[in-house]
Amino acid sequence: MSNIIEITDFAAPELDVYARFTETQLLNRHEPEKGLFIAESPKVVERALDAGFVPVSLLLERKHIEGEAREIIARCQDVPVYTAGHEVLKQLTGFPMTRGVLCAMRRPRLPQAAEICSGARRIAVLENIVNPTNVGAIFRSAAALNIDAVLLTPACSNPLYRRATRVSMGTVFQIPWTYLGREGDEASQWPQPGVSFLQRLGFKTAAMALSEQSVRIDDPRLRAEKKLAIILGTEGDGLSPRTIADCDYTVRIPMSHGVDSLNVAAASAVAFWQLGSR
Repeated sequence: MSNIIEITDFAAPELDVYARFTETQLLNRHEPEKGLFIAESPKVVERALDAGFVPVSLLLERKHIEGEAREIIARCQDVPVYTAGHEVLKQLTGFPMTRGVLCAMRRPRLPQAAEICSGARRIAVLENIVNPTNVGAIFRSAAALNIDAVLLTPACSNPLYRRATRVSMGTVFQIPWTYLGREGDEASQWPQPGVSFLQRLGFKTAAMALSEQSVRIDDPRLRAEKKLAIILGTEGDGLSPRTIADCDYTVRIPMSHGVDSLNVAAASAVAFWQLGSR
């Protein structure tokens, strides 16, 4: 049975991961094997457990022990469960907890890019997308709309940041993903040799960007490609000119009413619906 511990000391070091560590400290770049992340809300925690992620501790409102968190607690045998009332937890964490449940979990080993691309027909590549809300929303669309894997450039916000996992509704645990440019990875830099690496794996590369040379997203050639990498750029500036130049296609979503473009998360949903595997 899990060990239920009533919070009486806000300074307890066991609570640092929830109350005092930043996302960067949880990531622990110097010792990745010790890295942690925080899953928030019962649905997100359940999906992480379903995917095999290892819980370290739980923090939840007292009322959820026999409520929404009951099954989660049962699945986390021998894991410390810290609990208190709503006002106490808000004072501790500094923010309202979504549906009153947080779980600290161990970060997994990230695979190589070639590993998650093996057997994939449609992948998404995120270039320097820094807003965790956008990253989480893109993962949710990717899971729902038949994208097989997601690759991120090093400047992207981490998909396991608390807000990203929550916005994704836990789909970051369901879609294979990794960062480009990891040590020993053939795609050591982006856009080159990263784009060429994808092309050697058999992917045609589609840069989502406004350009005079672009094709409409409903161009039948795109759907006909056996393997397609859909590349999305950072908020505001979009994809770099070098990335666009190196890709096989430049793709636009037709706009109306004088709107020049969509938010990258919204654009991803349109692109994945039109171009995803189905």
